[in-house]
Amino acid sequence: MGTKSSGRPGGGEREDPRDRVVATNRQARRNYEVLDTWEAGLVLRGGEVKSLRESKVQLAESFGRIDDGEAWLLGLHISPWATSGSAEASGHDPDRPKKLLLHRSEIRRMHDRVQREGLTLVPLSLYFSGGRAKVELALARGRGHADKRQAIAEREANREAERAMARRRRR
Repeated sequence: MGTKSSGRPGGGEREDPRDRVVATNRQARRNYEVLDTWEAGLVLRGGEVKSLRESKVQLAESFGRIDDGEAWLLGLHISPWATSGSAEASGHDPDRPKKLLLHRSEIRRMHDRVQREGLTLVPLSLYFSGGRAKVELALARGRGHADKRQAIAEREANREAERAMARRRRR
């Protein structure tokens, strides 16, 4: 009774071999203070999905925008699939805006906070879940240089405290 079934024959909870992280935006957590996160689907073309499976993507310069009640991911570069020839032949512009799949209420909530608080939509990671491409999108506030230094100092202080406690436990 207490076990979950994955819906596959044989039941049981098994990890899908197609689930994996494709790209992460390591600069995002350093440059921004993350306030809230969402998981969003992406509208992609066939060649783009194949390129994502080969991790041919650059996430660092991308950002989210909300236009006319739709969420878009701009600046995400997905290289053309290697065996498709040229980008023109595959019909895929590597830098085209990608539509994000979110509930209308989530888009409205994001838009209100971006307008009211002057926040930014930043992608944190791009991954496959259940064979579908997903992006972890964060509502974030930009950090100034002093804020970054303060965050680094805070993190170092926490690490040192953890080390001291570990040394104390070992005695």
